Amino acid sequence: KNTLQDPERAKRFIASISSAVAVNPQLQDCTASSILAGALLGESLNLSPSPQLGQYYLVPYKNQCKDKDGNKLWAVDDKGNKLKDANNRWIPITESVATFTIGYRGLIQLALRTGQYKKLNVIEIKEGELKHFDPLNEEIECLLIDDFEKREAAPTVGYYCMFEYLNGFRKAIYWSKEKMLSHADKYSPAFKA
Repeated sequence: KNTLQDPERAKRFIASISSAVAVNPQLQDCTASSILAGALLGESLNLSPSPQLGQYYLVPYKNQCKDKDGNKLWAVDDKGNKLKDANNRWIPITESVATFTIGYRGLIQLALRTGQYKKLNVIEIKEGELKHFDPLNEEIECLLIDDFEKREAAPTVGYYCMFEYLNGFRKAIYWSKEKMLSHADKYSPAFKA
């Protein structure tokens, strides 16, 4: 309440974070300070933690605990010997923390607020729609499925994103679903888990 100052904003903030934690049992195991820090970052950007909006997420991670000198802590028996798991590896002492992770809809929201965009689009490309994508000239040729329900039911084969600034600068990219999954597996600890 002291940080947000406005009582109505504080009520909305508390309600939205309480709701986000209530619907995710893994967040309930996270430290309160990590939830609050992530949520305040989202609030400072004026984004919503609602999973339905996809602007940002509080993603639970297990972090290995460390002592005051920065040394990793391990589970020990009553004699002080490190305990091992079934794979003969030492068992770390961990704590669950919530980490702020911005969603693509949050990135779009922040971009639109700059007032610098003439166009901004992100769309899934469904099976049979992509005719050609030229990465050198960033031009795409697609024939989108007209029927909304049929389009939603069709398998996704890739993702297209483009933007154009008011000054005419334009950028476009297409990634196949396989490339997107490979990227997520390489760079996203949550996805990899």
